[in-house]
Amino acid sequence: MSGSSFGTLFKISTFGESHGSGIGVVIDGCPAGLTISQNDIQQELDRRRPGQSSIVTQRKESDTVKILSGIWNNQTLGTPIALIIMNEDHISADYDQIKGTFRPSHGDFTWQTKFGLRDYRGGGRSSARETAARVAAGAIASKLIAHYGIEILSFVQQVSSISVPEYFSGFSKEDIEKNIIRCPDPETAEKMIAFIEKIRDEGDTIGGIVKTIIRNCPVGLGEPVFDKLHADLGKAMLSINACKGFEIGSGFQSIQLKGSQHNDEFYQDGDHVKTKTNHSGGIQGGISNGMDIVFSSVFKPVATIMQTQTTIDLEGQSVELKAKGRHDPCVLPRAVPIVDAMAALVMADHLLRTRSNKL
Repeated sequence: MSGSSFGTLFKISTFGESHGSGIGVVIDGCPAGLTISQNDIQQELDRRRPGQSSIVTQRKESDTVKILSGIWNNQTLGTPIALIIMNEDHISADYDQIKGTFRPSHGDFTWQTKFGLRDYRGGGRSSARETAARVAAGAIASKLIAHYGIEILSFVQQVSSISVPEYFSGFSKEDIEKNIIRCPDPETAEKMIAFIEKIRDEGDTIGGIVKTIIRNCPVGLGEPVFDKLHADLGKAMLSINACKGFEIGSGFQSIQLKGSQHNDEFYQDGDHVKTKTNHSGGIQGGISNGMDIVFSSVFKPVATIMQTQTTIDLEGQSVELKAKGRHDPCVLPRAVPIVDAMAALVMADHLLRTRSNKL
């Protein structure tokens, strides 16, 4: 099976299944001399782990990371970094009922058809459990880009039709982490949480939007044509389970503006060139222009619902299916650290394309 690696110079390869012994990641290309501890990685994993609140899956995983190689005395060695997270609370029996059926809107049918078999226990390799390995790698990438002053802030902007007011700004990562939905506007957060709890009690799920702002990005990251910075960011986000859409800057709303309104005019601000507006989302010609990089990732309602649905089995016969197990009524709170991680991996990779192989 291909498709388990991501990146060019800062490259990761993840491994493991949802109900296997564990999951992990090998990171290649991280420069030597970067200071990072096990706790730095663990803090990011704790943001993603299941069971952290009433509005996420109640699977109990500590997601404790173990560093196998590449880091010594809290410094990277410039050699491959291997991290592993053991699975602790997988109840495979919950999935015995679906081993011969295809769950609606899951990867069951496509994986079975492509490979001739599938690990039905929690979705196996197609499970969002795999993203814990990405978050572990992203913690190291975040440390690398922070060395150059780059900061990534992702937050829940919208749940269903409940959204943060457009004028809301000036928040920090601490503001995002103050509530279980990871929305920096307290009033909007309360409405989102109440709505998700209602949806959960109905045995249903709901989706929404995670917005990301990358601050202090230097001019010049990104490559022309196929490796445009926003193209790599888009691929990164769309590789996350349940992500169904990506837009940068003004995105789909740009069709409502004329070119004369949409163009970002330049001006000189001391030693820096800036733009009066940021409809481009900080990227022009596929290359960062020094303004904030702003993009949004759309996440669908989680496909596993606690209601009876009609599907087919391996023989093509119609059957009724009601899911068991522990599942997220809304993926957004746990998607935020995954989006952060994938954005950091892209930024670290493109930084290394323009920098030397040491700090």
